[in-house]
Amino acid sequence: MSAVGTGADVWTGADVAGAAAGGAGSRSVGQPLLELRRVEASYGPYRALFGVSFTVPEGSVVALVGSNGAGKSTVARVVSGLVRAKAGSVWLAGSEITRWPAWRMARAGIAHAPEGRSVLASLTVEENLELAARALLGRRRSKDALDRAFGAFGRLAERRHQLAGTLSGGEQRMLSLAKVLAVPARLLVVDELSLGLAPAVVDEVFGALEAVRDAGTSLLVVEQHVDRALAMADRAVVLVRGRVAAEGSVAEVLPVVARLLPKRAPVAGSASSSAPHRSPQQPGGRPGRPDAE
Repeated sequence: MSAVGTGADVWTGADVAGAAAGGAGSRSVGQPLLELRRVEASYGPYRALFGVSFTVPEGSVVALVGSNGAGKSTVARVVSGLVRAKAGSVWLAGSEITRWPAWRMARAGIAHAPEGRSVLASLTVEENLELAARALLGRRRSKDALDRAFGAFGRLAERRHQLAGTLSGGEQRMLSLAKVLAVPARLLVVDELSLGLAPAVVDEVFGALEAVRDAGTSLLVVEQHVDRALAMADRAVVLVRGRVAAEGSVAEVLPVVARLLPKRAPVAGSASSSAPHRSPQQPGGRPGRPDAE
């Protein structure tokens, strides 16, 4: 059930399961689920987005790439309601949601997995997940949600009674993602989840995202490992200084990525949603030691 169109309806994830009933192999890209139309945004007097327009088709994965400071995280925050667009409009399944508060967007099926470790340090792993699940599903249905989360991240299941604040950095990032995945979303906005993680943990995070994709959830992926993001994407958007420099299929965008992001360009070859993972040759991003696992 979708919340778009009425304030009473709440997205429960049932439609995602129905969309994926044919299995991962039948995944197809449909009509626009999310659409940004000439969106502008700012932080105080500083403008971050200038007329950004692109779409995320239903059932697709769209990679949003660009250098640091290009405006990628601002787009993610506008889509999830954390930053209000100053101009332009945001549409979900044909309904304008530009002025909706973040809680209403969440209830409409938009989930946001932000950069960083958004966990409650004084609660256990299980308590973090249970709070996230109960907020949308209630107590009776939260057990199934926890089972899904622990199934996606076996390492968290082993630490379900451990305080979240005592987890390693990589495990806290997993928990942040698991809180979002506990309730299947209609659209999942992923913002730099692999930042600073060890390669083995990055593989685990992308494995979970592929499972979410195959289950029917549409994804907007902001990611420093451009080759990994493009490998699972159907389409890509390139941002440069708050403006869209290119949008289209992965094959169409690859030349622009190679020109604008030479140090992060993907390995030559086919990059599609069905392609296997490729290890990054030169992972870009901010300096720092990956979390040891």
